[in-house]
This record gives sequence, structure tokens and C-alpha cells, in this order.
Amino acid sequence: MKKHLKVVAAIIENDQNEILCALRSPQMPQANMWEFPGGKVEQDEDLFSALKREIDEELGCKIETAGLFNDNIHEYETFIINLISIKCRIVEGTPAPSEHSKLIWLKRENLSSLKWAPADIPAVKQVMAEK
Repeated sequence: MKKHLKVVAAIIENDQNEILCALRSPQMPQANMWEFPGGKVEQDEDLFSALKREIDEELGCKIETAGLFNDNIHEYETFIINLISIKCRIVEGTPAPSEHSKLIWLKRENLSSLKWAPADIPAVKQVMAEK
């Protein structure tokens, strides 16, 4: 039986209408693929608290969450991920990669130029469809 993971991801937009994209490091599963930053939801933790904690740990900044954006289940070879994307904005600090190889800000229409982790693709398509 495959392990089930509940993961939250931040769709962070800046004042220039650009979306924050994070490159997974070579040491991570789905290495060298892009994702929306975030991480696993701990037991007894709500989605929004988990995302705020993960962004603080991974990017060193504080976010304000808006609403749920996308809820997707993706089956990888060794596990199943429930990836829940949440719209956010930065309220304190500047994102800096600690676990990721690189962070970039991209316009919606350019998101498809990156090689995304499969679980993130439904949220990427939804972001790109927004105007």
C-alpha cells in the first residue's frame, strides 16, 4: 500500500502579478523540477497553519493566506500526494531558498516554460487560466 501525503503549496503573487516558483534541489524527490513552495501537513495541523509554518521554514518569510485554490490528488510510483494549493501574499520578509535550488518570479503566461513536478501541474494550469 502506497503512503498518502497531505501537502500544502503556496501560490504567492507579487505586486507585479508574478508568481513565485521554486526549483526542487537535486537531493529532493522530483529533483530539478519546479513546484509551488510548501510542504507536508503535520498531524493535528490545519492547512493554513501548515503553509505558514512551511513558508517560514523554507523561504524565511511570513505570508497571509487567502482561500483554497486547487485540490489535487496525484499518484507517484511510491506514494500518493494530496496537493492543496492556497493563494497567498508575502507580508514580511523576502523569500530566500533554503531547501530549493532556486526561486524565480514569473508571469502567469510564462509558467508553462518550466518543467513542473507532476502533482503541481493542475494548479499551474489553473493559475495560467486566470486573468
